[in-house]
Amino acid sequence: MSLDGFIAGEQSGVDELFGWYGNGEVAVPTAVQHLTFQVSPASADHLRPAFAGAIGALICGRRVFDETNGWGGTHPVGCPVFVVSHSVPDDKHGAFFFTDPLEALSAARKEAGDRDIAVATPSITQQFLDAGELDAIVVSLVPVLLGRGIRFFDNLATTPIRLSDPKVTEGHGVTHLTFQIM
Repeated sequence: MSLDGFIAGEQSGVDELFGWYGNGEVAVPTAVQHLTFQVSPASADHLRPAFAGAIGALICGRRVFDETNGWGGTHPVGCPVFVVSHSVPDDKHGAFFFTDPLEALSAARKEAGDRDIAVATPSITQQFLDAGELDAIVVSLVPVLLGRGIRFFDNLATTPIRLSDPKVTEGHGVTHLTFQIM
C-alpha cells in the first residue's frame, strides 16, 4: 500500500508498490517454478511463512483474478484461490468462484483448516471487516504517494475498527505492518 492508502494506481497499476519484491539479495522461491522473489533479509523473514504453507487459501475479487490472468493456474503461495465475482470466466484457472463473499469465506475456511486465509482485494477486505470476519490486517507499506487509484480502506461501513499496536518489519523500500483486530 502507498503511504497515502492506495493499493493500485489509477489504471490499476501496481509497479510502484511491488518493486520491493526484486530489490534485495535474498531469494524467496514461490510455488511458481519460474518465479523467485529477491528481497531484503527482513522481507524474506516476513514472506517465508506464506510460501512455506502458512496460507491455506486465498480470497480475491474478479478484477485481481483477471489482471493476474488467474496467476496462470498457480498462485505464487501455492494455495487454492477463491474468487468472488458476479460472473464466471470460461477459463477458471482452477479457481473456485462464488457470488457471495461469505460463502467464499466458508469454503476457504474448510479448505484451509487451521492455516491462514489471505484476502487480496480491497472491497472484499472491507466487507469482511464490516462483518467482523478478519483477525488481522497485514500491510506492506511502500514509501510512495500515488495520489489517486484504488484505496485499501475506502468504504468501511462499520468504524471505528480498533487494531493492536503493529508488529513492524523494516525491509528495503517497504515496511511490513501486522495488526491484530481487537
